[in-house]
Amino acid sequence: MALFEEWQKLAEANSKNQQAYQNFWNTYFDSETNMYARLLEETEPVTGTVAALAEKFGVDTMTMTGFLDGINDSLKTPNPLETMEADTVVSLDYDTEKLYYNMVGAKADWLYNLPQWDHLLSEERRKELYKEEHASHTIVKGPKIGRNDPCPCGSGKKYKKCCGR
Repeated sequence: MALFEEWQKLAEANSKNQQAYQNFWNTYFDSETNMYARLLEETEPVTGTVAALAEKFGVDTMTMTGFLDGINDSLKTPNPLETMEADTVVSLDYDTEKLYYNMVGAKADWLYNLPQWDHLLSEERRKELYKEEHASHTIVKGPKIGRNDPCPCGSGKKYKKCCGR
């Protein structure tokens, strides 16, 4: 069984009991915070097998698999999660702005507020990315069409006699 499938089953198994669920995710988020803090301090892209990276970051392979799942959308070249095994070589070469943007989208304030971001992105740029991410969820409605206005479909009829029925 691939590591990613095992990770999903482990997360699902802990969702049945509220206390186990809380403990599982609190432990994971603590580990994740430490891993991101160390990763953001690296000057060169980090690569290695899943097992080697787990050892490097001081976590078990399941926690590393969860971390890889979370960061995968922010990587320059995504890792093959579905087929990944402990000896699969993976890369943590991330796009800095995309990673920050995705952390904001995940509402992971414990990650996008890490002090390590200070030397990677200016405070101004982080504010811009934050606003961009939040604006991407904003729904903009078009102007309301009055009953007696011409129909926007171009038929020449009044809206109430055409598409407004």
